[in-house]
Amino acid sequence: MKVTEIWRYPVKTLAGEKLQRVGMGSLGIEGDRVVHVEDARGRVITSRSHPRFLGHKGSLGADGAIMVDGRPWDSPEIAAEVVDIAGPRAKLVRYDGAERFDVLPLLVATDGAIAAFGHDHRRLRPNIVIGGVEGLTEGEWPGACLRIGKVLIGVQDLRLRCIMTSYDPDTLVQDKEITRDIYRRFDGKLALNCFVIEGGEIAVGDEVQLVRGRACAESAAVTE
Repeated sequence: MKVTEIWRYPVKTLAGEKLQRVGMGSLGIEGDRVVHVEDARGRVITSRSHPRFLGHKGSLGADGAIMVDGRPWDSPEIAAEVVDIAGPRAKLVRYDGAERFDVLPLLVATDGAIAAFGHDHRRLRPNIVIGGVEGLTEGEWPGACLRIGKVLIGVQDLRLRCIMTSYDPDTLVQDKEITRDIYRRFDGKLALNCFVIEGGEIAVGDEVQLVRGRACAESAAVTE
């Protein structure tokens, strides 16, 4: 197995950026989901209720600055667009705490499950895509670990999918049947909720090893 794609979403709920190499820390991919949208009451807003956000792209500049559509995330122009989508006094907010993730810091998808899904895998919003996986084998991975070079990732469980999977990542056209199909065929779950046990750097093409049972626990213990 090997890493075939790496994705980072510097601004939560916006489209992300595809990477060749990235650093991995205790809270997942460095720079992932460090900015989010809040409404006038301070509640987090996502594309589940405001899908137009999927039409905008978050990225990191060469100096590490967070950008939206190539402009600074805190620029007046971006602030105006956020208000246009989410309403008066909606704004982008930076927050680096662990609570910024809906579930866990990492979402890992496999090519076998993506093939079974049969649609654009960007709908699943993975951080890492692993190739060389047969069918729905990922469903057997919870409780195991993934070793990618020096990086060790723990696999918790399968991700329960939401209505965001119904939106085309390019056209933003909604097809609720795609989400319903996930529930009919996969019990509503695709891709894996994961966490970082040991950080480091990963790159597209890196070998991925599945570590199970006692070997996984011992690998995790060594890094503690």
